[in-house]
Amino acid sequence: MATILITGANRGLGLEFCKQYAKENWNVIACCRNPQNASDLTKLANQFPSVSILQLDVSDLSQISTLAKTLDGTEIDILLNNAGIYGDESGHGFGNLDYAQWQKNMTVNVFAPVKLTEALLSNLESGKLKKVVAISSLMGSIEDNGSGGSILYRSSKTALNSAMKSIAIDIKPKNIAVLILHPGWVKTDMGGSNASMEISKSVVKMRETIANFTHQQSGEFLRYDGEKLPW
Repeated sequence: MATILITGANRGLGLEFCKQYAKENWNVIACCRNPQNASDLTKLANQFPSVSILQLDVSDLSQISTLAKTLDGTEIDILLNNAGIYGDESGHGFGNLDYAQWQKNMTVNVFAPVKLTEALLSNLESGKLKKVVAISSLMGSIEDNGSGGSILYRSSKTALNSAMKSIAIDIKPKNIAVLILHPGWVKTDMGGSNASMEISKSVVKMRETIANFTHQQSGEFLRYDGEKLPW
């Protein structure tokens, strides 16, 4: 039975990933900030014994080190770095940027996925599939940016893309692959109700792309359906 670790597992894309992988008989290590308040995730764990819930606030990097100690010796086939925040707010665009929030964006969207990959590297080495997936966004593409705005979110996802591209090269000798993945415009709390895609459809497509992704493609930036995206 394969094992996947998913961050931000209590809602949105993270929760749907947990549901779909659990139904496919995967061991799911579901990490979220407040397990006691994650009612939907708790129901899923009660339904599927293969789902375990661990507390992890990715904005606190020390908790990642604690998590790694807890999981010492546990094989992980896929590390799915899903947790992320938007951060940009009306009234805080260029000229009135919230730098404290920008720093939090960088911690959650960039530092945490990188540190998780570092901290769980031995777990991934002992796994069979050896894949790291970072949920990014097309908004992190510099080439695609024709509308400006959303400086905090855009810059953090651009930084995530760059870091994961470098990591892909650095860990290639360990035969661990890195996939940078855009989920589409999805009807989540972040995407909003006007988004064009349902959560379940996005996750189905992303799971297919993750499954079909080869180690020779490590470091690529792909859309949910496997299409290459511009940097």
